[in-house]
This record gives sequence, C-alpha cells and structure tokens, in this order.
Amino acid sequence: MAPGEEKESRMFAGLRDKLKGTNLYDAKVGAIHLKNKVGKFGNLINPNHRHDEEHEKLTDEKRTRICESHRFNSFAPERDGNKIKWYVDGQDYFYAVSVALERAKETIYIEDWWLSPELFLRRPPYFNQEWRLDKVLKRRAEAGVKIYVIVYKEVAQAISCNSAHTKHALHALCPEGTPGHGNITVMRHPDHNVFENAGDMTFYWAHHEKFIVIDYEMAFIGGLDLCFGRWDNRQHPLADVHPAGVQNEMFPGQDFNNNRILDFQTVEDWKSNELSKADFGRMPWHDVAMCLIGDCVYDIAEHFVLRWNFVKRDKYKRSEGFDWLTMTGREGENEDLVAVQRPKHPVGQYIHHPLSPLENRSWAQGQQGTVHAQVVRSSCDWSSGILTEHSIQNAYCEVIRNAQHYVYIENQFFITATGEEQAPIHNTIGRAIVDACVKAGKEGRKFRVIIVIPAVPGFAGDLRDDAAMGTRAIMDYQYKSIHRGPHSIFEQIKSQGVDPKQHVFIFNLRSYDRLNKTSAMVRQEEKSGVKYQDVQRAEAEEIMAEGVHSTTDDASSSDDETDKKEKERLIDAKRRFEAQREEVGLKNTTTSKDSIAETAMLNGGKVSEQRWDDDLEKEKENFVQEELYIHGKLLIVDDRIVICGSSNINDRSQMGLHDSELSIVMEDYNLFDSSMDGQPFKAGHHAATLRRLLWREHLGLLSAQPLDASQDPNAQPVDVCPNDIVEGPEYEFVADPLSDKVWDMWCERASTNTQIFRHLFRADPDDNIKTFDDYEAFLPRHNKFKQGHLHDPFMPAEEVRQKLDQIKGHLVWMPLDFLSDAPMAEKGLQVNAYTESIYT
Repeated sequence: MAPGEEKESRMFAGLRDKLKGTNLYDAKVGAIHLKNKVGKFGNLINPNHRHDEEHEKLTDEKRTRICESHRFNSFAPERDGNKIKWYVDGQDYFYAVSVALERAKETIYIEDWWLSPELFLRRPPYFNQEWRLDKVLKRRAEAGVKIYVIVYKEVAQAISCNSAHTKHALHALCPEGTPGHGNITVMRHPDHNVFENAGDMTFYWAHHEKFIVIDYEMAFIGGLDLCFGRWDNRQHPLADVHPAGVQNEMFPGQDFNNNRILDFQTVEDWKSNELSKADFGRMPWHDVAMCLIGDCVYDIAEHFVLRWNFVKRDKYKRSEGFDWLTMTGREGENEDLVAVQRPKHPVGQYIHHPLSPLENRSWAQGQQGTVHAQVVRSSCDWSSGILTEHSIQNAYCEVIRNAQHYVYIENQFFITATGEEQAPIHNTIGRAIVDACVKAGKEGRKFRVIIVIPAVPGFAGDLRDDAAMGTRAIMDYQYKSIHRGPHSIFEQIKSQGVDPKQHVFIFNLRSYDRLNKTSAMVRQEEKSGVKYQDVQRAEAEEIMAEGVHSTTDDASSSDDETDKKEKERLIDAKRRFEAQREEVGLKNTTTSKDSIAETAMLNGGKVSEQRWDDDLEKEKENFVQEELYIHGKLLIVDDRIVICGSSNINDRSQMGLHDSELSIVMEDYNLFDSSMDGQPFKAGHHAATLRRLLWREHLGLLSAQPLDASQDPNAQPVDVCPNDIVEGPEYEFVADPLSDKVWDMWCERASTNTQIFRHLFRADPDDNIKTFDDYEAFLPRHNKFKQGHLHDPFMPAEEVRQKLDQIKGHLVWMPLDFLSDAPMAEKGLQVNAYTESIYT
C-alpha cells in the first residue's frame, strides 16, 4: 500500500471507530442487515446458496474428507472406552435424567422434537412436584447453569406439540431482575416466515433428534423426547383412576393420552384433558435410550453446536438474545466445521464451550468403560447447513448385512426398499435384510430377523375414517416393504430359493388393564354433582405451581382473571367430590387395585384372583386394552452390536435429506461366556444384557416395577452405577437368542395373546379383516361399545377373568393379512405423487 493510501486507510478506520455507537453507525448497520434480509429472497432461485461461495466450498470439502475417513461416512470417528448404560421405558430414563440435570454445573444442551416444560420426571406427580422439568431447569438456571434448547418448530395445522409454548414457558422461568435471567435460551427451527426465510422454508421435514449433553461430561441419547405421553414402566398400565384419592394419579393433565381416541389438544393448557380417565385407558409407550460418559459425548456436543450455530445463522443472525457458540477442538481454521460465522457486523457474542477446560472431564483423562462406539446422523442442508449425510442408514445396512445369527429390531416404523423398483421408497435397509437371510439360508444357518413395530404406526382413530388415510398409507408402505409385491423382503428372499418364513418374523405389542371405577365412585359423582374428569382437571391445576411460567409473553390481566376463576371452580368441584367420600362408603384405601397391568408380568398374580369392590358384572365394563406403542429406534445384532437413537426405519429418518436424526453405534469389548444356538458364544455385555431384559419384558418374565425408582439402579445415570441385569432363572432362560425353548415360548405367547385380545376385545388391526366389509363385520361402527372395551357384554364375568389370565407379557403377532384384499390408501388429495414422501 502506498504511503498516501495507508494514511487514508488509517483516517477512515479512525472515523469508523468514532462513529461506533452513534445513531448514524446504528442506521448503517441496520441498513446492511435489512439488505441481507431482503437478499434472502434470492434463495428462491438458488437452493445451493449455502454451498456456492469459495469459503463454503472449502468447508464442504473439509467435511467430506473427514466423513470419508470414518466408518459409515460419519462426521464422528469410532471411539474406544465409552461407559454406556441402557434404559428401557420412561420411568428409569426420566428419573436418571432428573438426577443428572440436578447436578449440572456449567451447561445443559437439550435437543428434542417436542419438549413439555410441565413433564414430571418422577412419579407420582403430587408427591414429586419439585421434579417437574421446568422447575428443575429453573433451579439450575438460578444456580448459574447456562441452558441451551433447540426444538422443532412444527407446522401448527398438522402437529399439536406447540413449540411456541415451550419457548415462552422456558424463557419465562427466570424473569428480568430475578436470579437466572438470561440463562435459558430456546431456539425453534425451521422457520415458516416467508419474509424471514424465503427460499429456506421447510414444511414437510422435522428436527427429530432426542438428546441431552450435560457439562460436556455426560450425554443421554435415544428415542425419548422430554414430553407428554412418554413416561411409562415395564408393566405398561392403561388405568389411572384412583377412588382412594386423586393425588395418587400417575399421568396428570395431558400426560394421560390415547391418540387412537383423541390426539393431544391445546398442549399449552397442560392441565386440561378432554379424555376421561373414568371411561378410557391411555396408550402405553415402550422406548429405549442410553446414557454415556466417554469421547462420544464430545461428538454429540459437536452436533448440537453445529445445529445451534446453523440456526443462529439461518434464523437469529440479527437477534441479540442468541449467541454464537465456539468449542474446544473446533477453533481457528476449523470453527467452520461447527458453522461459526464472523460477519462484519455480528449480533450476539461468541461464547466458548465448554466453560471450563475440556481436559478436566473424566473421559478426557482416560477410558471410562469398555464400549467401542460411534455417533452417526442424518443431516443435510436444510437441517444443519451441510452436504447430505446418511451415516445412520450406512450403519444399519452394514451391521445387518454382516449379521451371522440374528437381527432384532424395535422401531416405530418399518418402510424400506430392496432395490430401485420401490419408489417412492429409497432407503435400502430392506436389501441388507434380504442379503443376510439369503446368505444364511444358502449356508444352512439358523438365522432370524425379529421385528417389533406398532400395530398402528400413526395416531389414526378409526382406521376406516377418511382422516386415517395418511396412517393407512404408512401401513400400506410397510406391508409392501415386508411381504406384499414382488420387490418386498419376503418375495425377494423367496425369489432366491430361500423360505422367508423361516427367517423373518414380525410382532406387535399390546396391553390390558382395569379401570378402578366402582359403583361407589359413580355414586360419589352423582351425589357431588362432579364428574371424575373435573376432579382430574382440578388435581392437575393444583400441582401446577403459581407463577412458574406463563404461556405467552404478554398474557392479559383479563386472561389471568379468567384462569383464576376456572381454578377456583375446579378446586371447589374437587372439594365437593371429596366431601362425599365417606357418604358413599369410600375410604382412603380400596381393596381393588387402581391398575392390574402387573398381572401380565412375572409373579403379578392372576386377574381371576384380583379383588374388586363391586359386582363382577360391573367389573366387565372397566376392562380395557390398547396397542402398546413401540417408539424406540433400536437394532441389536448377534448379542454384540447395538444401534440406538432417534432414527426410524423409513426414508424420513434414513435418507439424510429429510428429518434430522442422531444415533449411536455401540459394541462392548467386555465379552462374557454365553451361548448361541446351543453352542458356546462370547457375547458383548451391553448388547446381550439389553436384549435379555427386553425379551423378558415382552414375554412377561420380569416383575412389575414399583413406582418409586429411587432405589432402582437402572434409574440412575451411568456414573452412579451400572445396569442391574436382574439375574435369576428367567435371565438364564433367554440367554441363548436362538434357543428352541425360547423361540417356542415367544411364538406360543404371541399366539395366545393375539387370540385372547381378538376374542375379548376385537382388537384391531386383525388378520380376519381383509376388506372394509370384513372390518364392519369384525368391529361394527356404532357407539354401542366404547373403544378399547370388551366387545361382548354378555360374556360371563368369570370367563372374561379366566381368559385374561392366559395373557402373559405383551407380545402379539403382527396381522400381515390386514386389508390384504382392499386398497389401503387410494391416490387422491392426501396421498399422491407430491405427498408420498411425507409418509415414507
């Protein structure tokens, strides 16, 4: 630079410094931001706008080289020495999360599809009010912990999870001028504002990850969102009626839910519930998750920081309340890997994480466990600003294709292709299953693929309704993936001379219970003039602490007055209801149990031996059943390898282009002596013990769980204690996954349970329903019987009880002939070439 130019440059630099903080400077910066905002409309004709500039191409090349150097083409490397603990069902998982959150000292990252601030992490809620999620987060924020939350911003017309309520409720926990203010920050994405995001709007796809990172020390990952409807235990109760006192409720407000009867309504009013517990059972929920300490915690944190910075850039770039996050190991020339940008006029600060040195973490100082693990994901331009990564699908295909003995799958969906002829389905997990089965069949090896999925994979109500067209479309694609059509898994195996029925088996889960609604409680309703449904609402209102949060940032005083009057009305109704207790002969305890779900479990007794405080003919009205909704996203292979996370088996989760997902592949190097098909076998401790516990739960070979999880080792974080594998004869019985005795019990119990649910309840879907006319004959459409209740009211009470005695565990066969002779999803406005990808 010439001397004159240098002097001129210094002069203008000095002038810029003097102008900073002035109205003129602010106006200039505002104009630049407005220009960039308007410029986003150019993205409508340039969908590659995040990858076309030179620095963006260099970042893409860098990320590609990293992925190509890793197994499964993942962004994350394989990591030795992780300590990992499994959790089966929500009771254990949420309790462990509550312990870990309460110990947080620096930072908490939470990423969820749906987050309910009012979720109780410990039960019963009345006796654990301090363990509601929002109260836990409030305590940590007040203690100085920085809490970062990313939730999926739903399309309100299609999904009822109301992320706006989540954001407002959490931000209102620590108002300005109070301890913790500013320590909780919530992002919602993707944006649906055309003026803000123009060409970057995404309506069809979701952020579906479910994970937590605490202090860069520990992480949770799996299928469980921190939201309503997920808390459950291994006996999977349907009933929540409590004549001895409503304070004993397990599922307050909207946490009591049955989507097949009524979907979630106005979830911001969390205490309300239009579904009466006195009339219906809930939909039980089965899920699996992990807690880990080790190097993989860093990779999960890196994914969060990438997502955070991408959403900052995409939606909050001009918002002071949202900072950029930098992280150790991704600094300087590598900060672009986590989407850090340094615009000329940045808005928000640059906060470095972790807040204390990374090397202080226990896992940074040496191996903590014996699990070799790798984080994998589905992510792309719209979700993370990166080129498409589908390392989850790569992992599933490779692990399944290399299986030697068995493949065990639990998943919410099963939509997959065996090749290129099954459009609109494109993921090839189905081809991997075909290859593994054909190889085993030709080699004469015993080999099984056991798949456990929901009977109805969406929340449809009556499957015959037009509103259920989308769910029927999903079911149609599942049947075409499994066995209908020449390119299905069954037909592709058969075409190569192998019998698929010797290798592939599909199951559902189902549960029953009894509502403890006695004649005395009905009289209590009549004398008080108060329905139990109002009492359950009053109980939810009572345990919702005053002033913890508000639904909106600007709730009016008239709204507050209306809420106050409604609360007073409900509390008065509860008082009048309770005042009639002694009058109708009710006491603080009852001899009939509030739930008999334990009778399907080990040592749970028989239904025929259960006390009932009433005429047995009245009891029949209170038996209920429902599908046990499988929501876990789990793969176990050969008692060695486990994949667990948020990823379903469908294109939405597996292709990378659609929903964003995060999962973890785990192989325990701690091997122990076991058996496989009667031969000595070295099993991985993590995989084998998880599989054994799951199979015992499904077979009814585990005892029911007590509601107090404080003494349960399986309800603690991984650094407190290892899993309790619940040793005993049943543990040894299921040790060999290819044992003929185990398989005979598995199939026998599935068959018996299927027959009993069909006989007593006409549970649908069913193999006897091949057409819609069959559907009407099997389960007539009238209001004579409540959904989920006994089909034949004239069946003798003792016969009903004795039939229920035969149900053990929750296994039932999947009805592969359901609507086999009917068009399940006719093409039209809901299902067509433009919408097919939504359902696959």
